Order: sequence, then C-alpha cells, then structure tokens
Amino acid sequence: MCGRYTVAKDQEALGRHFRADFSETHLPIYNASPGQQLPVILDAEPRKVRPALWGIPARSPGRQHRMLINARAETASRLPTFRHALRRRRCAVIADGFYEWQATGLGKRPYRIVLEAAEPFAFTGIWQVCRGEPAYVILTTVANALMRPIHDRMPVILGRQELGAWLDRDRPGDDLLQALRPYPESAMQAYRVSTTVNNSKNEGRELIDPWVPGPGATGLLFD
Repeated sequence: MCGRYTVAKDQEALGRHFRADFSETHLPIYNASPGQQLPVILDAEPRKVRPALWGIPARSPGRQHRMLINARAETASRLPTFRHALRRRRCAVIADGFYEWQATGLGKRPYRIVLEAAEPFAFTGIWQVCRGEPAYVILTTVANALMRPIHDRMPVILGRQELGAWLDRDRPGDDLLQALRPYPESAMQAYRVSTTVNNSKNEGRELIDPWVPGPGATGLLFD
C-alpha cells in the first residue's frame, strides 16, 4: 500500500523534470498524508500541477464513513468505484520518495524508498470530484524484490516514458493496464528513517534523514 510519501524537491527542479507549472504548490513536503491537499497533474490539465485531496469517500452502505487512499491496480478496472475513473480521470501524483513500515517483533520500522538516481517521479492515480474539488487515490501493485522484506504491496510508479500516455485522455484505461506493474527493484533503494515520521502531524527535513543505529545495532538495512 502507500500511506505516506514525500515531495522534498524544490519547485524549480520539479518544474524542469515534469515540464509543468508548479506555481500553485507549496513545497517541500516531507510527510504527505491522507486528507491533505497535495500536488498532482490531472489528465484535464497535463501541463499544470495543482493541489488535490488525497482520499475519496468510500461508497459502502451500512459501514462507517471512511476514506479510500489506495486502489489495487489488479482489480481497479473491474470495480464500479474505480472503473470509470481509470478510463477517463487519471492523474500523476508528484513524489520523490515514499514511506513504508516493516513489521518486526520490536514494532514497526519505517523506511523511505526512493529511486536510485534520486530523481522525482509520479505515482499512478485516479481522481474524481468531491465537494467541487479533485480528490485522488494512488494505485498499488505487488511488491518487487526490494520492497518484499518491508511490505507486500507498493505504489505503481510511472517511468518518464509512461507519464504522457497515462495522462492522455484519448487512451482508454484498459490500454494502459500493462503500465500498472512493480517498478524495477534495481532502480530503487530503501533506507531506514526515524520513527518520528510515524506521526502524520510531524513535518520537516529531518524526517528523511537516515536512521542512526544505536548501541548494539548491526547497521544492516533490515537488521
């Protein structure tokens, strides 16, 4: 799954990378969390980055109100909640890293996962209008070999060559399902960070600093 991520690059660097206008965004963001307004590129405006709400209301009669923040790429094309959006309302969710928690006997350990080249990237997202404003979910897929020791799911990351096609409204969603696969583990890296990131209210550059092992720790990535 994907429950937290980062947009730590500055607007100028992101604008050059995505060739899009970032003037409406407020960056950097070190602890992007559900319920926040976060930068995305909608298929309706492929050269403009705008804030959108992360999370859409769940449509489950008889259940407590909740927000959906992820959708499984394997089933999105078949579920009524996501099927139409996958075909006609796609978005690119701007990021340069994401957090995931590894379950251990001593509690959950947070890791930050980034691209090996330290470049920004985009998650595949689908959106809808909620209360007059765009809101989105991030598509997830099975974990690659790098992610598997941490979690069994990961967000779908768009390669540069796939971004334009994903945002092209003339291409039906079914035609793009082949892009909804795990990103190559050889092009990614993961490192442990402080549990300060566990609280979604915490924000700051220190959240992405590598965790410093205490006495007795081995220093291994998955120690």
